[in-house]
Amino acid sequence: MVSTTKEGSKGPSFKILGALIAITAAVLVTVLITRPAAKTTSFTPLSGLMTLKVMAAEAMPYADAIASPNPTFIEFYADWCTTCQGMSSTVATLHQQYGGNINFVMLDIDDPQWATQVSNYGASGVPQFTLIDAQHNEIKTWVGKVPKSILASVFDQLLG
Repeated sequence: MVSTTKEGSKGPSFKILGALIAITAAVLVTVLITRPAAKTTSFTPLSGLMTLKVMAAEAMPYADAIASPNPTFIEFYADWCTTCQGMSSTVATLHQQYGGNINFVMLDIDDPQWATQVSNYGASGVPQFTLIDAQHNEIKTWVGKVPKSILASVFDQLLG
């Protein structure tokens, strides 16, 4: 029951109910304002490492790329490299876009079988991206995080 005072005003139960409604509305507004956007994808080290592993497994073997008449994009990487993990989705997107015209090769700097290539291409930091033409001439080398637009621009120029 609703209690009223002699003058017909609302009693304490309506004040409490009003306060609860106000608090609930404030909480709801706060949650709606501060929640992440529904389409936002979160990057986690595990997802980056998984993408890196999948890309390495699907990459063209180095010997096949060198024998190919296409230019080759070599990524020197390491599983423990968080920048390599962070760049994995960018490189995967570029591979989908340019993979028909450019060979994508991934060489793990911690794997002893690539020591000669690491030395020959001067891979002193990871990730290192080296683009070579069909005659094995080095066109461009980047070290660290590189925006997709920069890589795509050089690919477009190379392919004419």
